[in-house]
Amino acid sequence: MAIASGRTAPLHSVRYALRLLEAAADHPEGLTEERLVQGAGLPPGQQRGILRMLIRDGYLRRLPDGALTVGEALLGLSSGAERQQLRRERLQRALDTLRDSIGAAVYLARYTDGELEVAHISGTPQLPVVNEWVDFRSAAHATAIGKCLLSQLDHDGRQDHLSRHKAARLTSRTITDRRTLLSALDRQPATMPVLDIQEYAVGTLCAAVPLTAGATVGCLALSLPVGQAHRLRMAAEALNRQAAPTLLTLAL
Repeated sequence: MAIASGRTAPLHSVRYALRLLEAAADHPEGLTEERLVQGAGLPPGQQRGILRMLIRDGYLRRLPDGALTVGEALLGLSSGAERQQLRRERLQRALDTLRDSIGAAVYLARYTDGELEVAHISGTPQLPVVNEWVDFRSAAHATAIGKCLLSQLDHDGRQDHLSRHKAARLTSRTITDRRTLLSALDRQPATMPVLDIQEYAVGTLCAAVPLTAGATVGCLALSLPVGQAHRLRMAAEALNRQAAPTLLTLAL
């Protein structure tokens, strides 16, 4: 193989880098370094420096198993829809990690245009999510998610929501009296998890912590079966500690 002169070496490096990115884009599930280099046709002396540069600059990234795939810097050059998909995937990975760390199903919710929205959920058969037997949007008064979101609204915002969504009794523990509910929301410390002890569904416990970024109203929540009641407060505290700024940036 001919050796590139000093004048043409940068062009060859660019060409090799593009080949690597093309090979990675063709295999979104990831390729080992060896297969990626082979697919791009890189000469042995070129691969280490170019791979290091592409990983450092975010054009390639390592998956948990060590394989390489396209990085966020490259995806950031793509269309708006692709960027949104990347954002959703990153958020889901973060929620899955949080779920496994805490040992409970987790939820990301926000209050948008006067309505509660559970935007993302992460659960497994071993860590099941809550059965939404009543639409969460109509049950904000009875869920940790809903009460956490309502507690972040001003008085008029809470009154507006409760005037549009009647506080129905879902279990014997559900608070349905508006004055009692508003008083409880007023007393809720901003830094403490909001709890739902079988208020939404018999046999289910939930906790939620606020995620605030500017004017956005959001929260992160978890659920546990009543048989794990002894874990609720510790899990809620762990949830509060692990609601990292990066998760906020991704979610809100």
